[in-house]
Amino acid sequence: MAEENKDTTSFKEAPFLVLKGFLMGSADIVPGVSGGTMALIVGIYERLLNAIKSVNGAFIKDVLSFNIKGALSKLHFRFLIFLFGGIFSALAFFTKIVPLQIYMFTHAEIVFGLFFGLILGSIYILIKTLERFRLTEGGMLFLGVLFGLWIVSLVPADTPEHPLFVFLSGCIAICAMILPGISGSYLLLIMRKYDYLLFQISKIGGAETMDGILALLPFLLGAVVGLAAFSRFLSWLLGKYHSQTISVLIGFLIGSLFVIWPYQHREYVESVREVQELPVNAPLVQDLMQNGANENLPEFQRIVTGDIDPGKQIVQVETVKKKVIKSEPYVPGWLGEEKGDAPNVWGGVAGIFVGIILVGGLDQLRKKS
Repeated sequence: MAEENKDTTSFKEAPFLVLKGFLMGSADIVPGVSGGTMALIVGIYERLLNAIKSVNGAFIKDVLSFNIKGALSKLHFRFLIFLFGGIFSALAFFTKIVPLQIYMFTHAEIVFGLFFGLILGSIYILIKTLERFRLTEGGMLFLGVLFGLWIVSLVPADTPEHPLFVFLSGCIAICAMILPGISGSYLLLIMRKYDYLLFQISKIGGAETMDGILALLPFLLGAVVGLAAFSRFLSWLLGKYHSQTISVLIGFLIGSLFVIWPYQHREYVESVREVQELPVNAPLVQDLMQNGANENLPEFQRIVTGDIDPGKQIVQVETVKKKVIKSEPYVPGWLGEEKGDAPNVWGGVAGIFVGIILVGGLDQLRKKS
């Protein structure tokens, strides 16, 4: 037990950990795919849980007493530095250089096909890694599939904004983020707290900064408590019922294929992030008046209908954020035409094929764990 609490990370494996972190960060950007999914696929899931567990009472005590050397000796510092270096690199790369969030809207079949192929091939590899696969493991896998399908089939419901419920939302969301096959942001949408949190975050930096921070505090506390408790619970399960727990996690991955399938009828929720008042002759306003709003993007701008002031010639332009709230898979050429879809069929097929091919490389990364 003491050995699992020790950081055994060497500088030799740093490039591989950075790469695995990069893959985790890439997965976090795609709705329906969690960083926990990729951590399980590349073989560092249990190490990640142990690293989270290293932030314990003794570590906090050392931090509060300014015993930095003692705190770092308890924390899985090297592992977390290398891993989060890769995660943040991926977030920067796929938002600033290659805008993956935009490609998920403009080239959805290719992007989701790639991750579908990755997960599909990885399910086979993960099953092979099980020490045994008996009736018990089969039953756990089946339960995992059912639970995963149930989660992704839920629709958003009205929920209160009381601090206790916001605290609970933080606990649940952070647990989902470290569970393979379950998206924390998707659960926030189900609990109707995704837009609420974005709205509170948007207050920070303005006149209502303190209001935003106070509203976010219960969520952050819930996330800390949920992460600390759930990571330990998962670690205990993996230690005592390893093959059964891995079977359930594989079941979650199988259930997640429902929302990763590249051909989907998707329903979106829109939230207004910002409203600007601009003169009619402003370049942005002129462009929107001539070309209209490009609503096939995760975030777009549009003119608020009927708001032009004839005297002042002022126009309100709102920035709108779109988020998937429901997905309904279909087979191209069979059910796609019913709702007017024109899917990139071969793009999806190519994405799946490339994803399956990449699994071989990921399997080699597992061996470097």
